[in-house]
Amino acid sequence: MAVMRRVLAPFRETVGFSRWMLLAGIVIVAFFVVLAVGAEWIAPYGYAQKSADGVDFPKLAEPGGDHLLGTDRLFFDVWSRVVWGARTALEVIVLAVAGSMILGLALGLVSGYVGGWFDRILVLVMDALYAFPPLLLAIVFGFLLADKIGAGVVSAALSLTVVYLPQYFRVVRNSTISARESTYVEAARALGAPGRTVITRYLFGNVIHSVPVIGTLNAADALGTLAALGFLGLGIQPTDGADWGFDLSRALDDASSGIWWTGVFSGAAIVLLITGLTLVGEGLNETINPVLRKKRLQKIRREETIR
Repeated sequence: MAVMRRVLAPFRETVGFSRWMLLAGIVIVAFFVVLAVGAEWIAPYGYAQKSADGVDFPKLAEPGGDHLLGTDRLFFDVWSRVVWGARTALEVIVLAVAGSMILGLALGLVSGYVGGWFDRILVLVMDALYAFPPLLLAIVFGFLLADKIGAGVVSAALSLTVVYLPQYFRVVRNSTISARESTYVEAARALGAPGRTVITRYLFGNVIHSVPVIGTLNAADALGTLAALGFLGLGIQPTDGADWGFDLSRALDDASSGIWWTGVFSGAAIVLLITGLTLVGEGLNETINPVLRKKRLQKIRREETIR
């Protein structure tokens, strides 16, 4: 994601580019959403299916014929794995981002408004989690959850939820601390409004504006982390779901033998979906961020003045 930001940096000031960037990202993400929703009808076989009509699939069959993108060393149809992998990826991303967003928003609001020892304890815990590299933290929680609930979609989503929770907490908490000193909040307190009313009615609307942008950017990063977990063999197992990262790890030995199709299509799916999610996140940030919008307007006015 950081590489994508550096690539897009020279174009950010181009008039209308942010909208095209957002539109391109939406189109790419919509394509994978269609694959995920219609996996039963689009994929010719199941994600762990090795035979059809009593006939076993060939091992490492080249693309063509009954297998559009060929088969891998586990006798799985590559095209079916790619399609079902879109569903797995989006399920994990949605659960992880929604979980971390909801928990981070709730904890950040309460912590920033209440303050005191409760705020200090939460800040200490979140800073401790934030200090760990995301992949390392996901691996640790992946190990812990795999023993409890298995290595499936839920465990992968929970692992990523822990990884991204501190980001939402810090943003929402800082915004809440600034907003709680506002005049309208003090007026609500003076009128006897309970803390729950102040948080839900007066603070929530003022801290929620930056959360969706963070969510779209985290979605791209979450996909990369999920693929890394699968590549290391710590993600979703092949019998529990199609995981592009796992398919890439199994394709390493094939690449040295000149068998390219087992890894190229899964890798391309990862890159394309990460690109789409990044474009959506950056496009939203460029479009709705009032600071960036003001800078672009000032630049346009300066150019018109010079002309």
